[in-house]
Amino acid sequence: MEPPIIIGVAGGSGSGKTTLTRALMDAYRGRCVLLRQDDYYARRDDLAFEQRAALNYDAPEAFDDALLIEHLARLREGRAVDSPVYDFADQNRSEATVRVEPRPVIIVEGILIYADEALCALFDIRLFVDTDADVRILRRIRRDVIERGRSLESVEHKYLTTVKPMHELYVEPSKRRADLVIPAGGQNLVALDMITRAIDRRL
Repeated sequence: MEPPIIIGVAGGSGSGKTTLTRALMDAYRGRCVLLRQDDYYARRDDLAFEQRAALNYDAPEAFDDALLIEHLARLREGRAVDSPVYDFADQNRSEATVRVEPRPVIIVEGILIYADEALCALFDIRLFVDTDADVRILRRIRRDVIERGRSLESVEHKYLTTVKPMHELYVEPSKRRADLVIPAGGQNLVALDMITRAIDRRL
C-alpha cells in the first residue's frame, strides 16, 4: 500500500481554512480524513475554567504537537488513531475521542501547523490561506459569538491581546514555509484546481 499524502492547510484565524478544507474533502470523499490542530490543544485539567479562559491559545506552546506528530506517523504507517476532541465551551480537551482510519489523503488544518519544524516536515503539500485582517476579524467575531457563545467584549480582548500579536509573530512568518499561498481560500477555484491536480498526480 502506498503511503498517504499529507496536506497542511494553514492560515490566520478566520482566513477561510475550513472552506478550503471542505472543498478538498468533497473532492476526495471516501479517500480523505481530516485532523484539526484545534483538537490538539494541550489538556489543562490542572487549571480552573477562569484560568483556562485567560490562556494564550494562539502561541505554539498551546498545542500538543507531539501527539499530532505521533498520530500522523501512525496514519502514514497505515494504523488508525483516536484523535482528541476539544470542547470550546469548557476550553479544554474533552474525554471524547474520534477514531480516524488511514486514508490515501490526510488533511491537517490549523493556524500554527508550520510553526513547529518537526510537524511542518511531515507535510507533502503545504497550503496557506491568505486573507485580509479585517475580513478575518469579522469572521472570528461571527464564529465566536454565534457558534461558541463568547461575548463581543471577550472576543475583542482576545483578538487585541493574543490573536493579533501571535498572528504577526508566528502565523504570518510561517507562510514562508508554504508551497502555495492562496488568496480567498476555498472560493479560489483556480487554486483549488491546481491543488487537486497536484494531489491526483501523487495518488
